[in-house]
Amino acid sequence: MPRVFLTLLCAGPCFSLLLAVAFSNGASGTPDQDRTAIQRSVTALADAWNKHDAWAFAMAFTEDADFTNVVGQSAHGRDGIKAFHAPFFATIFKDSHLVATIRGVRFLTADLAAVDVDCELTGAKAPDGSPRPFRKTLINCVMAGQNDGSWLIEVLHNSELPLPSPAK
Repeated sequence: MPRVFLTLLCAGPCFSLLLAVAFSNGASGTPDQDRTAIQRSVTALADAWNKHDAWAFAMAFTEDADFTNVVGQSAHGRDGIKAFHAPFFATIFKDSHLVATIRGVRFLTADLAAVDVDCELTGAKAPDGSPRPFRKTLINCVMAGQNDGSWLIEVLHNSELPLPSPAK
C-alpha cells in the first residue's frame, strides 16, 4: 500500500493526508512503540547476519523489497535477497560479525520510516581467503509498518564510509 500513497502524493496536500490515513498498514500507532519495533527489526537483521542465516536475514524485508550492497549489486524480493546472501554467508562472510546501531529514524507517514543505521563489520574475507580490514558502512532504508505492529525493510541501500586516516 505505501507505494500507492507515494504515487498519489502529488495530488495535493489535503488528498495526501487522507491517503495517509486510508492506506495505513496499521503500525502500532505511537512513535515510541514504532521506534522500538524498528529497533527489533534492525537487531534481528544483525543477529541473522551474525548467524550467517540468509533465510532469517531475508525475513527482515518485505516480500517485494529491494536491496543494494556497498558495491552496487542488488537483489529484489525476499527470495532474491535470501539467494543473494546465501553464498556470501557460506564463504567471505562466514566468520564476519556485524554491529548495527540506529543513527536516526524519520517517520514519513504513519507506516513508512526512513531509517539510517551505522554498521561495523569485522571478520570478513576477500575471495582469496585473506582477511579484509574493518569496514564501516551506513545503511539507508525505508521501512514499512505491518498490520502486526512489526516493521520490515522495503528498500535498503548500503554505503561504505571512509575510515579515518591514521594519526601521524
